[in-house]
Amino acid sequence: MPLYEYELCDGDCAACGGRFTLRRPVTAPALNACPACRRPIRKVISSFNTPSIMKPLSITDAKRAGFTVLKRTSKGEYERQ
Repeated sequence: MPLYEYELCDGDCAACGGRFTLRRPVTAPALNACPACRRPIRKVISSFNTPSIMKPLSITDAKRAGFTVLKRTSKGEYERQ
């Protein structure tokens, strides 16, 4: 189930803090009111989580993960490593 971020359309609330995150199924109907304070809310477009630094995958790591590693020998020809 995806996470959705919501915020109040106006004002602030002690119960929900004015902004909250809910885990809801994609098929669930749209949420129009805060479950805590019943005030109108809107969905916030949020960023997704991605690793900021990715290390290059070594040949041994790729083989250990089950990938077939190929090396290009000439144009259109590859050999298995």
